[in-house]
Amino acid sequence: MEEQHNPYHAPQAAVAVSERIGTLVDAGRGRRLANHLIDTVAMLAMMFVGAMGYGLVAGEAAIAALEQPNLARDIGFNIVLMLVYYVPLEGMFGATLGKLVTGTRVVDEQGRPPTWGQVLGRTLCRLIPFEPLSVLFAGLGWHDRLPRTRVVRTR
Repeated sequence: MEEQHNPYHAPQAAVAVSERIGTLVDAGRGRRLANHLIDTVAMLAMMFVGAMGYGLVAGEAAIAALEQPNLARDIGFNIVLMLVYYVPLEGMFGATLGKLVTGTRVVDEQGRPPTWGQVLGRTLCRLIPFEPLSVLFAGLGWHDRLPRTRVVRTR
C-alpha cells in the first residue's frame, strides 16, 4: 500500500550529532573580566532595588537597622544575592547579563548546556576566598574547573 501524506503527523528529520567540542572557543580573560564587571553592576542594581523595596515596605526603622554594620547579615545577603542572580540565569539560559553582552555562554566540558548541579556548583565555588585570582593566574577559574564547565564564545 502506498504511504499517504498525513498533514497531522509531526515532521520527521534526521538529527545529526555534531562534534561541538571541536568548534568551541574559550572566552578570553578580557571577556571574562567584562562578564564579571557587568554581572557585579547587575547584582548591585538588584541590591539597590531590593533595599529600596524593603525600605518602602518596612519603613525608616528598617533602613536604620540596615545602616548598622552586621557582617553575618551582609555575608548571608551576598550569598543569597549570588544564588538568586547566577543560578536561574545560567541554569535556564546558560548566560548572565554579562555573558549576553560579551557573546559568551556556559557549557559543560562537551559543549552541552550545564546541568543545574553544575550551575549551583559554579555559583558556590565563587564564594571560595581568592577564587577570582584563580582566573587570573590559572586561566580557568575554580568555578569552572570544579564543576567541569567552560565559558565559550558564541559570536
